[in-house]
Amino acid sequence: MGSQEHGIDAEVCASLARQVKDVRSMGVEIALVVGGGNIFRGQVASKRFGLERAVADYMGMLATVLNGLALQNALEQIGIHCRVMTAIEMHSVAEPYIRRRALRHLEKGRVVIFVAGTGNPYFTTDTAAALRANEIGAEIIMKATKVDGIYTADPVKNPKARKFTKLSYMDVLKRHLKVMDSTAISLCMEHEMPIVVFNLFKDGNIKKAVLGEAVGTVVCA
Repeated sequence: MGSQEHGIDAEVCASLARQVKDVRSMGVEIALVVGGGNIFRGQVASKRFGLERAVADYMGMLATVLNGLALQNALEQIGIHCRVMTAIEMHSVAEPYIRRRALRHLEKGRVVIFVAGTGNPYFTTDTAAALRANEIGAEIIMKATKVDGIYTADPVKNPKARKFTKLSYMDVLKRHLKVMDSTAISLCMEHEMPIVVFNLFKDGNIKKAVLGEAVGTVVCA
């Protein structure tokens, strides 16, 4: 949503698409998992409006589809072939998620965008990212966010918060650091899937993260 309070910012979409294209040009296979908090956040809405949690979560999953389609459009406008694959079947707008088909798209050089989370309520987009990363045999999860890594506290609220350069999975769980939910961290820990957390809004950071440059915080075994 960029600097807006709600919705999709076309300039942010275009910037992200350009960064993805830059990385894809190096021959890197890229799969993206998008959230939907800029449109609808299920857990928050459930508490605020009294919606049943499962219903609110399904609504949040549908919001991720809107973001996925917007990102697909931005990528295709600059010549990147991509496919949106959804965990909730909706044949008119996206392909159903099938692991072998996703792998084939990646082999053909297409960017794959995974939407609708895991297709189940009570699981976050973080868990969907961890699940899909392990399913497709990804080398790393790159969590692009609003801050440049993991801190001891929220750096926006606490100027004394200290940034970590490297953490173990157990460190994240024991310290209750909110970078990803515990289910996602546990899944990554079980399969030794490394995670790098970095600032999405610094242009070129995706490429730097792919190249292994120090752009955020690494979580690993």
